[in-house]
Amino acid sequence: MPFHITEQRDRVVAALSPAVRCGTGPLARLVRDGELHCVFQPIGDLRTGTVFAHEALIRGPLDSPFHRPDFLLEMARREHLLQDFELMCVYTALRNWAAIGAPGRLFVNISADALVQGVALCGAGTLSATLRDFGVVPRMVVLEITEHERVTDMAQLRQAVKEIHAAGMRLALDDFGDGRSSLRLWSEVRPDFVKIDKYFIHAIAEHPENLQMLRAIKGIADMFGTQLIAEGIETQDDLRALRDLDIPHGQGWLLGRPASTARQALEAPALEVMRDRRVAVLPHLAQSARPGILRGLQVVPAPTATPETANDSVAELFMQHPELHALALVEDGRPVALINRQQFMNHYATLYFREVHGRKPCMAFANPAPRVVELDCDADQLIGILTSQDQRYLSDGFIVTDNGRYIGLGTGDKLVRAVTEARIEAARHANPLTFLPGNIPISMHIERLLESGNGFVACYADLNHFKPFNDQYGYWRGDEMIRLVARLVVAHCDARRDFVGHVGGDDFLVLFQSGDWLRRCRGIVDAFAHEARALFDDTARQAGGIHAEDRHGILRFFPCTTLSIGAAQIPPGVLRHAEEVANLAAQAKHEAKQSPGGIVVLDAGRVSALQAPHPGPCPAPAALAA
Repeated sequence: MPFHITEQRDRVVAALSPAVRCGTGPLARLVRDGELHCVFQPIGDLRTGTVFAHEALIRGPLDSPFHRPDFLLEMARREHLLQDFELMCVYTALRNWAAIGAPGRLFVNISADALVQGVALCGAGTLSATLRDFGVVPRMVVLEITEHERVTDMAQLRQAVKEIHAAGMRLALDDFGDGRSSLRLWSEVRPDFVKIDKYFIHAIAEHPENLQMLRAIKGIADMFGTQLIAEGIETQDDLRALRDLDIPHGQGWLLGRPASTARQALEAPALEVMRDRRVAVLPHLAQSARPGILRGLQVVPAPTATPETANDSVAELFMQHPELHALALVEDGRPVALINRQQFMNHYATLYFREVHGRKPCMAFANPAPRVVELDCDADQLIGILTSQDQRYLSDGFIVTDNGRYIGLGTGDKLVRAVTEARIEAARHANPLTFLPGNIPISMHIERLLESGNGFVACYADLNHFKPFNDQYGYWRGDEMIRLVARLVVAHCDARRDFVGHVGGDDFLVLFQSGDWLRRCRGIVDAFAHEARALFDDTARQAGGIHAEDRHGILRFFPCTTLSIGAAQIPPGVLRHAEEVANLAAQAKHEAKQSPGGIVVLDAGRVSALQAPHPGPCPAPAALAA
């Protein structure tokens, strides 16, 4: 090691606490002996596919426990020199980076408290000179705040941040979302970069919940003007999703592993993804959030009584409020029972009721176990009311509470309407029969495809003669046929390239980016013709169809159900709205159903028909065996 570097390191050690200068622990000796070194992992620009920066990662001697950073941190805690160790790591990172002479930005980890201590050691206004003495340009350094512990003094941190910015350095917040880094710290520090914890990145292409969380974090970053860096990218599918979410930067083994020198380019598998501009098929939520349908349900702000209220007073309340179907009995703001209007007034009208029971407490005529639901209750919970064997819930209604406190009553008819509307809304997100994306995710994906500037093919698949089949065999077998279509379509598509949606009923929409989309469509049609025959009985298979009534009630012969696909080729820049794409695909489907080939292709600029061999009627068993 050159003498000036050794001398510089000794000055840094001398500025640290006695725990480092005089400590007898193995880590203290390792620090004094200069046995720490750094490796550098690239941070990629997910828009350009270039190396944006490197992060310095501390290591101890190779082939020893100290080579692992988690072991180094644990030893630093045990020897009570955590902050001093961090500052020595920063020094080591800067010296190693200057030694290899690499261009570009360097991210260096440091906790908030160690950052405050380091600024104090250097002295206000001298940070820039200190960095240049290390041989590093300040504007190329990003101090990455890692929260090993809580920030002990936010005011001191704010002052240190001012000094950092004055010196020309930039700041990053590490591991956002891991339970330590907080929104308050983001707001206080206003970092230039925020690293998203790898928990939200791992298998993001398979977890719609994490995808939604990432969108929320991106919204916060846009508000603060912060650039995001996704950590822990290990698969091409995750990188595709992050690229299409427009996350600007990423880091992980897929892009490049830590090395002793700086990288000039990202790994080939990562570059392959970033050069492929086809839109990723992102996971979808069956519903983006719990609907909380009672917020849309008319809650009756009805008057209440107590268990001690006299029956005469209850009767008077019902007569004053003729629209009131029930009366809640409440104690200390919390419901305890419910009185049904009709049942109570029938009792009240009987001979001698008023004389015998008029002044007695009303609790004797109340339901002591009413149905109580919270305001944010969702459809699945409320369906229990509709399906309960105790139908009093429909006649009595139910009590609505907010955090356990009474706010009003709900009625059975309004409940049925609210649950129905919630189910319809949920089906727009995901079809309840096939669990495939519904109309809203379909439209969103079409918009993404149009915005990408890439061509794609929108294929509308529909069953021929499905209604007679459904009428003949019943809804259960009809559902089986629809699920068969869903299974075959998904099986013949590339999950990374092709989006499969269920519009409703027997209508499906496939948004192809696969180049061999026509071959895949033919495979779907042929496979359906082969497998659908198993859903018919022997007589129908032998005859090649069934006799059933048509839409006019006339009995006639219908061939076995087949599948038609109308394909709309969408070149870049021709259409601008999802509705236009859906309309053209629907037109292609209409022509396909009239065509003997089963597949018709339309072009957004010009209409042309490419016909595929018709799969023919359901083959007889002997023909199938042949």
